[in-house]
Amino acid sequence: MRSYPRNSPQAATRILALAMLADGHQCPSELALLERLEVHAQLGLSRSELHAVVHTFCEDLMAVSSGMCWADLSQVRPDPLRQVLGEVDDPALQCLVMEVCISLVEADRFLADSESIVLAAAMLQWGLPRQSMPPFFSQSRDLSLKSAGQSAA
Repeated sequence: MRSYPRNSPQAATRILALAMLADGHQCPSELALLERLEVHAQLGLSRSELHAVVHTFCEDLMAVSSGMCWADLSQVRPDPLRQVLGEVDDPALQCLVMEVCISLVEADRFLADSESIVLAAAMLQWGLPRQSMPPFFSQSRDLSLKSAGQSAA
C-alpha cells in the first residue's frame, strides 16, 4: 500500500476512504455528504483530486489482496489501519478527519462493526477523548471499541 506525506490532504482523504469503504461498499449518501460538506476544499484538494485518492485507495486494496472478493478486501486489518492512521498526527487535522468520518459512517443510517473499528482505532491511536465518541455508539458498541483498541494497538 502506498503512503502519503505526513498530514497531507491525501493522507487525510485516505482515512476518509477507509471509513467509507469499511462496511464493504461506498454508499451514494456518503458521496453526497462529501460534496455537501465540500470536504475537498476543507482539505485543500480539488474534487477530482479527492476522488482520485479514494480511487487509488481502492486500487491499493485490490493490489494487496489479489483473488479476494470485495467484501474481504474491505475488512479492516490492524497493520494497514495503523499505517494509514499514522500518516495524520496533526491534532487539528485529526479532529477534522474524525468529524468527517463520523458523518460518513452515519450517512447510511447503519453502523457496521467494521466502521466502529475504524473510528475506535483512530480515537485510540490519536488519543482523542472519549467524549468525542459519536452518540450512536450504544453500550454494546463499547465492547467492540475495547477489542478494536486491542487489535489496533
